[in-house]
Parts: sequence; structure tokens; C-alpha cells
Amino acid sequence: MEKQQTHQGRAVKRIREILGVKQEQLAQDLGITQQAVSLLEGKETIDAKLLEDVAKALHVTVESIKNYDEDATINIFSNTFTDFKDNASAINSNCHLTFNPIDKVVELYERMLKEKDEEMARLRQKLGNA
Repeated sequence: MEKQQTHQGRAVKRIREILGVKQEQLAQDLGITQQAVSLLEGKETIDAKLLEDVAKALHVTVESIKNYDEDATINIFSNTFTDFKDNASAINSNCHLTFNPIDKVVELYERMLKEKDEEMARLRQKLGNA
């Protein structure tokens, strides 16, 4: 079975969100507007030079964007946090987290669901006006 090509704009958006980078910051780093970043995140394929610039701004490789896999990312988070919980006794006793990493993942997915719902509402509105 042939692997489906990654939607590069969506991958940029997901990676940006995971890293906690706002569109405005990415736009500033790229020397473009926030609206241009928004349009970029909607593109299935991004020009090679721009993709390279985006990867550099996000401190990731071009390949990590081209080969982004939501399921693999979830598995990495899941395995990391499971290992973290299971090996808690091995953590230096002087290390005190000021946040719960799982809460951060939940926040990310809640934000992603909200954005999906907003996008669905915009699409419904466009279909209603057509």
C-alpha cells in the first residue's frame, strides 16, 4: 500500500502548534505577514525554498515536515509520557516540573479540535451562502 503524501501546510501548522510558536512569530521569522502564514498552512505542497525557510525558522528538518505523521507523533508522546510515569523513581529528586506534560498535550488537542470546529463552521457558512 502506497503512503499518502503529507499535506505540508497542515504539517507546518501541527509542528508549529506542538512547539508553541504563534503564526505571528513564524511570520516575523520568515519576513512575511501572519495572513501569508495562514495561507501557507492551507497549502498541500509548499515551494521547496519556502519549506526550507519554514523548517529553519521552526528548528526542524525539511524531512520532518515532508514526512510528518500525526499518528506517529501521538505514539511518541504517548510512549514518552508512559516511560516518564513508569520511571518516575529514576528522575533526579531535585527536578520539579511546574506543569503536567499530559495537560499540555490535552490542551493542544483541545485547541486543534476547536480549530477544526471553527473551520467546519466556516465551510458550512460558505456552502450556505453558495
